[in-house]
Amino acid sequence: MHTEVGNTFRTSLDELGVEWTRTTADDASAVLANLVRPPAVGVAGPIEDVALPDAVATDPTPRELRAATTGVTSASLAIADYGSLVLEADSLGSEQTSLFPDRHVAVLRADDIVANMAAAFEQLGPRLRETGGSAVLATGPSATADMGELVRGAHGPKEVHVVIVDDAADEPGGAETGGDDE
Repeated sequence: MHTEVGNTFRTSLDELGVEWTRTTADDASAVLANLVRPPAVGVAGPIEDVALPDAVATDPTPRELRAATTGVTSASLAIADYGSLVLEADSLGSEQTSLFPDRHVAVLRADDIVANMAAAFEQLGPRLRETGGSAVLATGPSATADMGELVRGAHGPKEVHVVIVDDAADEPGGAETGGDDE
């Protein structure tokens, strides 16, 4: 990941009130264990050496999904300019896992952060055309003011925490956290 793109992404997350942690693959499982608030559901991600905590149900029943406080998924891309996560639909239930619980924890490779929407479509477009798939672009916690006052969590999670897996995070000053600490 280019340092500038990563910095832009983290700044965008800060502006959205999204918490984030930048860590190595070796430490990511421990970070996830600290972020998960049970009951939790999750979808195992593609990042080698990053395992979901034992407390996370990976094949949840509808009842477990409705009761979950935390949903853990991977994000296939992130868009730095907007602080958006690209969550591709899959047969494992990533969409539901990211949208139903009040807290969404997304795991992302630092190399999968792109500068802008055009770069995201350049990468995502061919893949979705080939598979006939779809994706959700999620930007910050769910919020709506349709009926007047701002309401969080009406159409998705009230809180989002992004775990950025970056091997450069093991350099001095590399591992870091940020975002809204309310």
